[in-house]
Amino acid sequence: MRATSLSATARPHVKPSGPGVTIGSRHARNAVFTVTAVSPPVVQPPRVRADACPGVLAPHDAADGALARIRLPGGVLTRAAARAVADCARHHGDGAAHLTSRGNLQLRGLRRDDPDALSMLVAAGLVPSSTHERVRNVLASPLSGIAGGLADVRGVAARLDAALCASPTLAGLSGRFLFAIDDGRGDVAAQAPDLCWRARTATSGTLLVAGTPIGAVPLTGVVDVLVAAAEAFAGMSGAAWRTAEVLDAPGRIAASVFGNEQHSGATEWHDGAVRTVPEVGQVLRDDGRAALVVAPVLGELAADDLRLLARLSPEVLVTPWRTLVLPRGGAAERRALAAAGFAVDAGSPVAKVSACAGSPGCAKSLADVRSHARTLTVTAGSRTHVVGCERRCGAPHGPHRAVVARAGGSYETTDVVGGDGRHSQGSSGRTA
Repeated sequence: MRATSLSATARPHVKPSGPGVTIGSRHARNAVFTVTAVSPPVVQPPRVRADACPGVLAPHDAADGALARIRLPGGVLTRAAARAVADCARHHGDGAAHLTSRGNLQLRGLRRDDPDALSMLVAAGLVPSSTHERVRNVLASPLSGIAGGLADVRGVAARLDAALCASPTLAGLSGRFLFAIDDGRGDVAAQAPDLCWRARTATSGTLLVAGTPIGAVPLTGVVDVLVAAAEAFAGMSGAAWRTAEVLDAPGRIAASVFGNEQHSGATEWHDGAVRTVPEVGQVLRDDGRAALVVAPVLGELAADDLRLLARLSPEVLVTPWRTLVLPRGGAAERRALAAAGFAVDAGSPVAKVSACAGSPGCAKSLADVRSHARTLTVTAGSRTHVVGCERRCGAPHGPHRAVVARAGGSYETTDVVGGDGRHSQGSSGRTA
């Protein structure tokens, strides 16, 4: 099938121009898509090993102990959950929780056979399903309903989480499979989700599969359609973990979910939107009050930091950019967090630097990259990610500078201008 790009109109019975096809659905009746040719899709080679993505019930054995990943659908961390994570980190881990590039939390230095750590997290509601724990990967625009965006998607991630856990079919999804609910600003849509609903108005949006738009979906139907699309993927995925690894996944999922007689191949949506992410600092809410975005150094939250956040706000939102949103945060909250070492000002170098675990926590790392990265938090002028090997774990999506450790104590720096952050495109390298 030839690859295509498409745009949609709402006019019924309009014949598409050029090499277009008409796509209809029970959710977007009479939608017309005009299709034009673009480059063919790039399908990843098949997986040859099992998915070992960690969770709480299935931790990863790292050099510094067991690593547990706590999923936070929509990035929501309640006051009670923050206190439970703080206690678990302090009494059973390395003393801190670590923000991830998918808006989740990780605990390191745990004992795999420690039942008390697990009971703390389960009691706080952080592991609602033993069968679906690792598939609860849901991003949502963190400032939605607070400031900007086309639609208010608050609460959709929680409803999607419940629906995912209720589907026996989806228990087998890879722990790397990613859902996103974008309020129209393009922030989480740019994080390479497998399935994404992106708002186009306050009440309607578009379903995207691996970045390809396949049909219009109202806000009220988001959860049902995302679950149906995920179940369709599960039925065709074989050994694949991600939608991008399945040939013509967008077209095949469209046919399954929307019942299209005709459908496009891999497509690209040219909407011209500016993809904005929450910047560190005070944010003017739509209601005239203030919200606050802060960044902990290298994404580390000490137990005391978590308890401070719990005192200041009934909930905080963890973002995939290793920042935190306090939905209501004024001058008092800003002062308290600044005193605790958080970056609270726009342009702070702290918010521009991230790093993998490095040694001694990771046996594959060639350097103690976090110690080296801390020196950059004072001077960094652009987005920088410091890593201990070519796997480039935790790399951000989009343009950034990758600083990769080499044997002998040196680093190689490349400017990543695209891709998934693990492999640079159009990069220029040098040794530092």
